[in-house]
Order: sequence, then structure tokens, then C-alpha cells
Amino acid sequence: HFQRPPAVLLLHALSDSEGDWSILPLLPYFSSHFGRNSSWLMFLEEETNVNVEKLHSVLKKFDRRKEWFLGKPLHDDESTIIHHYAFSENPSAFEYPDFSAGWALSIPLVRSKVQKEPLKSDFTIDLKHEVALYIWDEGKGHRLTAVPELCTLPEQSTRSQHCATTVGVRPPLCGEPVKREDIFVAVKTCKKFHLDRVPVVKKTWAKQASSLEYYSDHADPSIPTIDLGVPNTDRGHCGKTFAILSRYVSDAVPTTDWLLIVDDDTLISLPRLQALLSCYNPREPVCLGERYGYGLSQGGYSYITGGGGMVFSREAVLRLLASGCKCYSDDAPDDMVVGMCLSALRLPVTHSPLFHQARPEDYARDFLAHQTPISFHKHWNIDPIAVFHQWLKDDVDVSSKTTREEL
Repeated sequence: HFQRPPAVLLLHALSDSEGDWSILPLLPYFSSHFGRNSSWLMFLEEETNVNVEKLHSVLKKFDRRKEWFLGKPLHDDESTIIHHYAFSENPSAFEYPDFSAGWALSIPLVRSKVQKEPLKSDFTIDLKHEVALYIWDEGKGHRLTAVPELCTLPEQSTRSQHCATTVGVRPPLCGEPVKREDIFVAVKTCKKFHLDRVPVVKKTWAKQASSLEYYSDHADPSIPTIDLGVPNTDRGHCGKTFAILSRYVSDAVPTTDWLLIVDDDTLISLPRLQALLSCYNPREPVCLGERYGYGLSQGGYSYITGGGGMVFSREAVLRLLASGCKCYSDDAPDDMVVGMCLSALRLPVTHSPLFHQARPEDYARDFLAHQTPISFHKHWNIDPIAVFHQWLKDDVDVSSKTTREEL
């Protein structure tokens, strides 16, 4: 029986610090504000449903005076780039929590972490893995303890009777999906990929777009590609991306509410994106995608990683360009420079876990099992057309709610 309901905190509302979403910089705050009167910190995602009474009885099974790290375990089947190829000899040996199921830290564990050195990390890429590494502390700390009542099953499932947490599996839909005509798509390519990558885009998702242009270092009328006058760079593409932003607000392209910038090896479902965008107001400065962080514990910034697709409202692009923020070189990392600019403007970067910077095999199977993904990235060692059909193609067009007749 509860004496009082638990305190509910919204991470984005705790302070003005950009790094709060990465949780670890907030441990001192949690320790000082809740260290005396609370036993547990429980972290949930926005799609997590929780039965508070069941959760309470689950937590009571653990001695709250001890150090505990509780969750639903995920593991890698093969070593992956998003985890810097950690545990490459035996990737499945290290377990980390599926954030969608919720995860918990006992207050004694929070206290002990606050007394030690804070996390020093340049990049925040896959937070759930990085949190588990930090708590494990190269074997000196704690491994994740599996709690079967923390679930990623749908609430309605007959198998979820025992669950304290469940997950909403339907993709977000906050009203009518935005129309195809409301999204302008920019594909970044270059001459050396015209023959192998561009045909994949055309065979898979390009036909879902109403307005789409290919931007290259070489104008090829057979595709057609547009040469923006920016030389191709092996990495970075900042010059090209800022040229795309400028072109987007010019008379050269149709006026739309939304801009999507992708690479030529991005695989994406535009109908699923149209549904997701129903949750956002294009008259606000919205920047949406898979959020990474750089130097967040030392006052750094968040950015949308480019490979999974970067989505901007028209208002965000206008503010970005009006600020005069620009690339320090054509081959600077475009996604990180845009992140620095947004940070300077105090414009938020909005994370969606449905965008993916890597291939399906780079993520834990159980993690993808409760998602309706919007994008993946890279053709390396995969058949990209097969990946698109397996992961991103709907028999029912989610954006128009009509069934497509399959040939």
C-alpha cells in the first residue's frame, strides 16, 4: 500500500542543461533531492505504461539498502559499431537495459556513483549501453539484474498479466498523418554512388515521395542529380547540407512544411514518417531524428545523426539560416555543426528511437521487436532492398489508411 504517490519528474524540465537527457550528469541532483526520502529511481520512456502497484511489489523483493541496477536485459548478437565494437570476443556476454521496459537504480547505487569520478565521455551514442558500461565500471561496479516483470509486451497481450511495465507498440499518430506533399526530400549523393546507391533509393522508398531531389558533385540528367557547386568530400558534407538548407527556402523548390535530408544509403519509410510528423507543429522550430550527444557532461551539445535522416520544420530552417551559423569547412561533420548551431540558438533537438544510424543487425533483436522503425542506414554486407521490404514496407499505407493492393 502506498503512503504517497511517487514523485514524477520530466527529464527535459529539470534544468536548462542540454545534457540532462543523458541521465548520468543528473545523478548528483537525484542524490541530493531524493537520497534521503526515496529508495529507488525508476526511469521510463514516453511509450512505457506502468502499473504502479505491481511495480511497487516488484521492487519490494529487493533489499533497498543494497546497490541494485534493475531492468529487462538486451545483448548484442555480434559486435556493433554503435557500441564501438565492445566485447567483440563475446558480444552477448554484456547485458544492458531496454529503456522501453523501464529500469531502476537503488538510491545506495546512485550515492556510490556520485562519490566516484563523473563519466568522462566525448560521444553519447546509445545511452542504454553507455549507462550499463558506466555502472559496470569495468567489473568494479554492478551488472544489470534481470527483472521479468519489466516487459516490452503490449498492455493488451495475454502474456503481460505479470508485467509491471508494458509498451505501446503502435507507431505514434497524433491526428491525420501529414500529406506527402508537405515533405520535401533531399538525398545527398556523389558521382561514385550514382550507379549503385541511387538505384536502391529509386527501387525502394523514392516512389513514396511527392517532392524529392538528388544532390551531387556532378549533374547527371539521367537521374537527375543537381550539382550544388560544392565539391564532394569523403566525409562531413557540411557545405552540401547548408547549400540544401538554403535551396529549401528558395523559389527553386516547392514550399513545404517539412524538410527531410538523408544519405544515398539511408533506407526510410515515408508513410511512417508522415504519421510521426502528425505529432509536431511545423510552425515551431522542430529538428527531429536519432539524437546523439557530444561532450554533454562538459556543456556540449546534442545533434541529429545524419545517416538515419534529419527532419526539419520550415521554421527551424529559417531560424538556422537567419542566425548566420555556418560550416567551418565544407567537409566538417554536417550533423554536428547543425547541432552546434541549434545549441547556440537554444533550439531543442527532438529524439525519436524509430530512426536508426546503422543497419538492423547492429541493434539487439529484442529492441527492434517492439518498434515500428522509420529508418536504417548503410548497405554494408546486406541486401538493402531485402532490408527495406522486411523492416520498412507496410502492406497497409499507414499515412493514408488505405490498403495497397499488392501485385
